[in-house]
Amino acid sequence: MSIIEKKEKNLNQLINKLNSISLTYSQPSYEIEKIKTEKNEILRQKIQIENKNQELLREHKYLKDKIINLQLEIKKKIHNEENFNQEIEDLSQETENLVSEIEKWQM
Repeated sequence: MSIIEKKEKNLNQLINKLNSISLTYSQPSYEIEKIKTEKNEILRQKIQIENKNQELLREHKYLKDKIINLQLEIKKKIHNEENFNQEIEDLSQETENLVSEIEKWQM
């Protein structure tokens, strides 16, 4: 169970406990209002945290996809560079062969 799931479970338990508080207790009304206010604040914080978590998950996915795309781009560039180097090597070899042929004809 992840930390977020544990925290959410604890938060839900706390909310349930707050909901189960009955008005039959001989608590002054300002205490009840204080508890309701705290409950509402906790619910608001929970929603904020869930929204932030969703935002972070979306950002994580975006960055992960971007990394994958950059890795593919690097592989493509490396492949192109290798092909270019091979073509240069082939041209160099061909040039050497031509120079050798020209020297033979000049003798």
